[in-house]
Amino acid sequence: RHFWGWLNAVFNKVDYERIEAVGPDRAASEWLLRCGALVRYQGSQKWQQDYNGLPTGPTGKYKIEAINATNSCIMYRGFDYLDGLEHVAEIKLQKCIYIQDECLQRLSQTRNLQKSLLQLQIISCGNITDKGIIALHKLT
Repeated sequence: RHFWGWLNAVFNKVDYERIEAVGPDRAASEWLLRCGALVRYQGSQKWQQDYNGLPTGPTGKYKIEAINATNSCIMYRGFDYLDGLEHVAEIKLQKCIYIQDECLQRLSQTRNLQKSLLQLQIISCGNITDKGIIALHKLT
């Protein structure tokens, strides 16, 4: 069990050089897919779930519009990947065992998400308390 926690922490380590090299949407896509989440890009109805099938093209061509983190291992440590995302309208956190109150506070403080996020679903995340829900007050 300890091994999986360590491995998930490795998957969530932020690579700032990678963000700079490929742009925030591509780097965040790689992080999310590595952790078992799905992403959907602007102009597409299809959910991207295969890390090896990530679309290629010029930096900035594919903008993340929605994130489905159901049963994923995303955790606070990786949330810096969200900072550069400007088009995320939907986030679904369902059965995310590593999501805690601090994660919701971090979401609430992410300026781009304050502007773009229209829908946030938090379902069966056992480490979320009232404190985490209250921390979302900065989101409109």
